[in-house]
Amino acid sequence: MMKFEVWSDYVCPFCYIGKRELEQAIRETGLTGKVEVEFKAYELDPTTSTKDNAPVKESLMKKKGMSESQVEGMFESVTDRAKSVGLNYDFSKMKNANTKKAHRLAKFAESQGKGSDIDEALLAAHFTDNLALNDDEVLLSVAESVGLSREEAQAVLSSDQHADEVAQDIQEARALGVQGVPFFVLERKYAISGAQPQELFQETLKKVADEMGLKPGLQMMNDNDGGVCEDGSCTF
Repeated sequence: MMKFEVWSDYVCPFCYIGKRELEQAIRETGLTGKVEVEFKAYELDPTTSTKDNAPVKESLMKKKGMSESQVEGMFESVTDRAKSVGLNYDFSKMKNANTKKAHRLAKFAESQGKGSDIDEALLAAHFTDNLALNDDEVLLSVAESVGLSREEAQAVLSSDQHADEVAQDIQEARALGVQGVPFFVLERKYAISGAQPQELFQETLKKVADEMGLKPGLQMMNDNDGGVCEDGSCTF
């Protein structure tokens, strides 16, 4: 089993795109079930107010000093890239958010065996459903959607539980020289910065698989049931 560590933030559009590129690369290389992916916390802007739910466009114009047309041009480019991996972004409806609570909730979910489920759910909540990730009700709904106890999730959000784990991830990122996300580290030997083309992920996966002696599994060429008899019986 090879390990990919991914430093990511839930309001980073390229983090969701990079996640899709990696997932597809794992499937295409026949390494499904042979790669462990662990998401690590990273805060793009920890100074964002916990009560700030302003439109993303408005926040970017203010922070970057960009004109509305410049921001919209940037959004168009990212939206096209997202579509190439099956994601539909609508930046006009996206809301700014401090992600500290979301990261703490994700650490709780990880402790319950739901880490990968909540990572996908939180990214979808922000980029697909255009929900505010610093709203407790939103986070509790996300928690419930992946099978977590609402009461236990509420206890996490109402305290500083898992804050040390989030801080540790961020400190580790600094030690590795991470200055932006997504940032992918494979077997603590190879690093990929940014949502790179799927081909680079495939190349890196194959290289490490060869080094570790991992053989690709069978790749199914059909996705529908054309009729099959299993041991001892046939189903008609």
